[in-house]
Amino acid sequence: MSHYLQQAGYSVIRAASGIEGLDKAIAQKPDAIVTDIVMPGISGFELCRQLKNTPATKTVPVVMCSSKGQKIDRIWGKKQGADVYLTKPYTQEQLIEAVRTVLR
Repeated sequence: MSHYLQQAGYSVIRAASGIEGLDKAIAQKPDAIVTDIVMPGISGFELCRQLKNTPATKTVPVVMCSSKGQKIDRIWGKKQGADVYLTKPYTQEQLIEAVRTVLR
C-alpha cells in the first residue's frame, strides 16, 4: 500500500497499529488517511470513529481497505466515517484513484 502511494508521488506516514496511526494523525495532520480494517490494537473501524470524533482529525478524509467486500461491510465502513471503502484485492490504480477522490 505504502509503495503504491509513494510511487504515485505521495508522502507516506506509516504506522504499525491503529493506536500509533491515531497518534500520528493527530500530531501530523495528514491530508488523507488510508487504513486497513484488521490491525493490531484497534480495528480500522474504531480508528475511523476516533479520527472523526477528534477535533484535529475530524475533517481528514479516510480511505478504508478491507478483504470484507459484502454490502453490509461497505455500509458499516461508511457509517464509521470512511469516505471511500476499497475492497481487496485492489490494483495500484484503484488505490491511487481512491486517494485522489478524497483529496478533491
